[in-house]
Amino acid sequence: MKQGTITKVSGPLVEAIGMEEANINDVVEVSANRLVGEIIEMREGKASIQVYEETTGIGPGEAVVSTGSPLSVELGPGLIGNIYDGILRPLEKLADLSGAFLAKGVTAPALNREKRWAFKAVAKVGDTVEPGDVLGTVQETDLIELKILVPVGVSGPVEKIADCEATVEEPIAVVGGHEVTMMQRWPVRRSRPYRYKLDPKEPLVTGQRVIDTFFPVAQGGTAAIPGPFGSGKTVIQHQLAKWADADVIVYIGCGERGNEMTDVLMEFPDIIDPKSGKSLMHKVVLIANTSNMPVAAREASIYTGVTIAEYYRDMGYSVALMADSTSRWAEALREMSGRLEEMPGDEGYPAYLGSRVADFYERSGKVRCLGSDERLGSLSIIGAVSPPGGDLSEPVTQSTLRIVKVFWGLDYALSYARHFPAINWLNSYSLYQDKMDRAFDERLDGFSDLRKEAMALLQDEQNLQEIVRLVGQDTLSEADQLKLFTTKSLREDFLQQNAFDEVDTYCSPAKQKAMLGVILLFYHEAGLALEKGVYLREITALPLTNQISRMRFIPEAELERITVLQEDIKSAFRELRAAREEDAESGR
Repeated sequence: MKQGTITKVSGPLVEAIGMEEANINDVVEVSANRLVGEIIEMREGKASIQVYEETTGIGPGEAVVSTGSPLSVELGPGLIGNIYDGILRPLEKLADLSGAFLAKGVTAPALNREKRWAFKAVAKVGDTVEPGDVLGTVQETDLIELKILVPVGVSGPVEKIADCEATVEEPIAVVGGHEVTMMQRWPVRRSRPYRYKLDPKEPLVTGQRVIDTFFPVAQGGTAAIPGPFGSGKTVIQHQLAKWADADVIVYIGCGERGNEMTDVLMEFPDIIDPKSGKSLMHKVVLIANTSNMPVAAREASIYTGVTIAEYYRDMGYSVALMADSTSRWAEALREMSGRLEEMPGDEGYPAYLGSRVADFYERSGKVRCLGSDERLGSLSIIGAVSPPGGDLSEPVTQSTLRIVKVFWGLDYALSYARHFPAINWLNSYSLYQDKMDRAFDERLDGFSDLRKEAMALLQDEQNLQEIVRLVGQDTLSEADQLKLFTTKSLREDFLQQNAFDEVDTYCSPAKQKAMLGVILLFYHEAGLALEKGVYLREITALPLTNQISRMRFIPEAELERITVLQEDIKSAFRELRAAREEDAESGR
């Protein structure tokens, strides 16, 4: 080990001399407390170290010891269902060791060293394997069958393998003279390898109507949720973590308030995954680096989370990663950059902010995994951004929007009006739209036509509202007033969604299409009725309008009720038109 001496302590930044034999990105142990740190700059044996724990009480003259290896995480069975800090220390275990308030230097391995896992061999003695090939499987949870893969850098004939029960440290196979265990270590700043990337064409179904219908994200895609304080970023992230159609969820609380992670811990175990009927925690990994934890560890939490996500992607799973919020990570970068006395960029952020953000989001994608089998995996990254005052022109938001393909712009005016999710349908966009339209149309014929018509109506509403504000709604034609009545229904009955309602919290694409079809059917039938001389007030007074406003509370198992509602709409308008024709004839 290489040992140096502390010369300066400035918050989370520690400088040490005598570190000539160490390398940049090496993990170091700082002081007698053995605080975890990482070398982020080297100048002629003088190392600048960002420390991932509280540095109060540490002073010049104390020792720094380099481990000689980069910041790495343990990957293996036992990650799912646990909550970790930013450097993958299990918080539940740390609480057992030091109580509710963590002591300096307290640590514990990420993976349980005592638990024995049932390993079922897939490869056989004599098989020639390469990195990424499946050696065997372990049932990690009821939902996740963990694939034990040949590690990167190992290949050759399988010399020994058999079904067994073993800990994560005990060898389960011998490949090309190398003992292979169920645990791997991987440096977090290096993306895990794959054969090649594929064009993402399948939607990541989230169960949120405004997202799936109007601004969908692909499996293996990237999305950003910028918005001011109180606009609902965290609730949307929670909703996506709960209902997104992914095999594994990695949720990172990066610099957010502790009560938000508490909500996750309290709610997720009680939520039943709609696909499997099992608890959601059977497919979730939680990483918590809350606002009262050390600032420097925010960066580590981001890289730790994406490395875990890549690990499950390599097994052929669809993985969704939620990062809430990347702005807090950027603020940590700004603080460390300032303490290093680097030349600042826009608003004091480091000049390399854009490249760091891009490095993170570019680890997403749908890939052909390593290995001789045709195994496909995907990693979708969805990051919340918290621009001060909702200013989307600030550097973090702009750096993010340059790289992500989906923008869900949250609007404070919508949230103030209690319209949730507060995604502004006029400002948001999805660059996957054409591909997702094709994918949804294959599943639900005509889905994209309904979406396009509904979006055209919502855009027309903006122009009509300008006229209404100037001269009043009564000056509009009845056809335009009908359009406003329809867009009001689209906004209040379709785009709004109650995250805390047992039924409305999740809406399948089939239900989304049915609901959109009902609203647009009403619009078309009403338009025909107007042409036959029916008054708009007669149309808006129909009792069916109340049924339309409540169809979002129809359970998924009872979607035929929406089909019945469509028939009721047709019948009601037939009667209206017939009555108007009778009045016209009697008037003659």
